[in-house]
Amino acid sequence: MRNFLRYFRGLHIWLLVNAAALALFAVLRTQRAVMNAVSEGFSMPLERALGRLWAYAPFSVAELCYALAALALLVFLVRSVALIRRAEYKRDVLYRRVMILLNTVLSLLAAFCLLWGVNFYADDFCDKSGVRAHEVAYDDLVSVTRYFAAQTALYANRVERGADGACAFSRREVMALAPTLYDTMYGEFPFLDVGPDPLPKPIFCSRVMSAMGFTGLYFPFTGESNLNTDFPVATFPATVAHELAHRRGIASEQQCNFLAVLAATRSENAAYCYSGWLLGYIHLSNALYTADPETWKEIRLSLPEGVEADLRAASDYWAQYEGSVSRASEKAYDSMLKGYGEKLGMQSYGAVVDLLVAYFK
Repeated sequence: MRNFLRYFRGLHIWLLVNAAALALFAVLRTQRAVMNAVSEGFSMPLERALGRLWAYAPFSVAELCYALAALALLVFLVRSVALIRRAEYKRDVLYRRVMILLNTVLSLLAAFCLLWGVNFYADDFCDKSGVRAHEVAYDDLVSVTRYFAAQTALYANRVERGADGACAFSRREVMALAPTLYDTMYGEFPFLDVGPDPLPKPIFCSRVMSAMGFTGLYFPFTGESNLNTDFPVATFPATVAHELAHRRGIASEQQCNFLAVLAATRSENAAYCYSGWLLGYIHLSNALYTADPETWKEIRLSLPEGVEADLRAASDYWAQYEGSVSRASEKAYDSMLKGYGEKLGMQSYGAVVDLLVAYFK
């Protein structure tokens, strides 16, 4: 046993360091002051600096990292099989390769906890702004849903549309406006001011993201906001606003959706305004349908054909990706959110209704 421990000493020290780092995070995550200090003093400044650095790359460095990681894993597994087959002491080689893989995964997890996990336990948007979600009264839900439907209908006629009646504005033009999108928010919420935002990065393998059920991704290791560019464009501007909210250290999905609606609807650009009102309407109407299908139908029928075309396009698009891959992806992400204290998991995307009603009623 002593020879075994000495032979694999480096791997065991690496494992102990990983275990200590993760245990320290598990203990300290309940200390709000510590999480605030780490997030505001280290994690987010580092991520924003990385975002400014990688902004010079004309492609998504995050996507490249995923591709290289997948390739590295494949090469590692193939090489491990070859080494084990040739080795005289196969169990020792197998143990070494398993420990290398385990330690690499744990090191990445520890780095993720430091760069992003801390934000789940630091002060969030609601803590800093005083805007709180409360139980939603039925009358308030109806009135706010009607308001969003009216605003959505108003801007529906101000955006470019294709032959099928659905939105057809340029994603490139939408992304070009992203660096100043949040400027209108700083007067009311000054803590959101983190300087000009780098341009979001389009994902080359966007259909893979669609198959996994994602429209965007904030990657803390490079500080990049990454965007799926394949799904129908109507909610694309709101997705840009959502990913930029994450860049401000907001980990909660419901709060980022709320900020996406606010930032988009305050824009002077019609595409952003329409997208923001539409995103808010979708969440509110889904909640209203559960509470009162008849009133939901009445409001839905008041929408112009352009909005209906966008809703149909989105429904048809995402229907083709319903299956085991998207369910597995959603389950994994749901588990990750709950693991960091986001109790609603993926349902937190719908809980934005509480914030919208509280703010707009």
